Amino acid sequence: MPWKEVKPMDEKVLFIADHLREQGNFSQLCERYGISRKTGYKWLCRYRAQGVEGLDERSCRPHTCAGEVPYAIRQAILELRDQARDLLGPKKIQALLAQRYSDQPIPAKTTIYNILKRAGKVEPQRRRRRVQLPRSGPLAPANGPNELWSADYKGQFKTGDGQWCYPLTVMDHASRYLLACQGLTGTHRRETQTIFERLFRQYGLPDRLRTDNGVPFASIGPGGLSRLSIWWIKLGIVPERIEPGQPQQNGRHERMHRTLKAAVARPPAADMATQQAKFDDFLAHYNDQRPHEGLNQCSPRSCYRPSTRPYPEKLPEVAYPSYFQSQKVAANGVVYWSSLRIYIGYLLAGERVGLEETGDGLWDVHFGPVRIGRFDVRQTQGALNDYLTLTLKV
Repeated sequence: MPWKEVKPMDEKVLFIADHLREQGNFSQLCERYGISRKTGYKWLCRYRAQGVEGLDERSCRPHTCAGEVPYAIRQAILELRDQARDLLGPKKIQALLAQRYSDQPIPAKTTIYNILKRAGKVEPQRRRRRVQLPRSGPLAPANGPNELWSADYKGQFKTGDGQWCYPLTVMDHASRYLLACQGLTGTHRRETQTIFERLFRQYGLPDRLRTDNGVPFASIGPGGLSRLSIWWIKLGIVPERIEPGQPQQNGRHERMHRTLKAAVARPPAADMATQQAKFDDFLAHYNDQRPHEGLNQCSPRSCYRPSTRPYPEKLPEVAYPSYFQSQKVAANGVVYWSSLRIYIGYLLAGERVGLEETGDGLWDVHFGPVRIGRFDVRQTQGALNDYLTLTLKV
């Protein structure tokens, strides 16, 4: 057994006393005493629960150890780890063991981890410093299937023949059901729209669709709209974008991407066709076989159901409330309204936008549920021109 330094009792008492006097922050205090924050919190919890007596040394011997686990179960743990496409962790291995050996006591997650570690099946992970990032406000949650889909392009990589592969992934937020995992040659709008049309025909329409701010989901135009998101709005889908540089706002999707990368891109396949076959295998495994902790170790397929909103054969017109003034955008991207030229943008040429008066001379411009900007008619007071051009402001 390797030698382990044991902190004297007096040093623990001094640590607690310094903490109670609030001398410096907790991290600095732990660093001064040469202990980790985890150890510091452990001492503090024991002191609060039992007083000074709680700081006495305790046995570190585990209640169970890997050597006490039956050989067949240890072999099953290693087998599940080796056969999984995405390197299942102890929690998921534990859930699968419970299904396979329902009449046997199942090892704890720590025991499973130790078995994997002793067998060389666990790679050490680099510790990352935690950084608190500012957030403007939470995005709306989803409580049921098809309330929210998320979509993203996983980082591109080259297949063995040198061709670039851009995996497009689409997932139902509530059930974690992976709707699509398609390798494309780029982030082109037409290819992306073809994939979404297939999904809409197969599964119906979601209420919202969450993406990042990249091509083809968004643009630098008014409201950040792109041709793809304009099409979604006309279908009755509200586009929802995370803040730039805030991938944690789409954390479920990002976590799935980590699993996908470990399963299908290390190493990449020889060509695009073989790579797509790996994507298809991963999608089936992820949806049908892989237990998910956020679903109480159930599979995504068991929690998903198709949408009740079918894909329409003809795009409907965008409708606005009766107190809006609906105007059509000309081919040059301009709306002609009340002796004003309001530049909207060429992407919305031929579409109808809604003008809502929100104050004295202040008007908001909407395309469907998205406010794309506002203008102030008071800027035109005293002007002699027949038409004045106003540019939208965010």
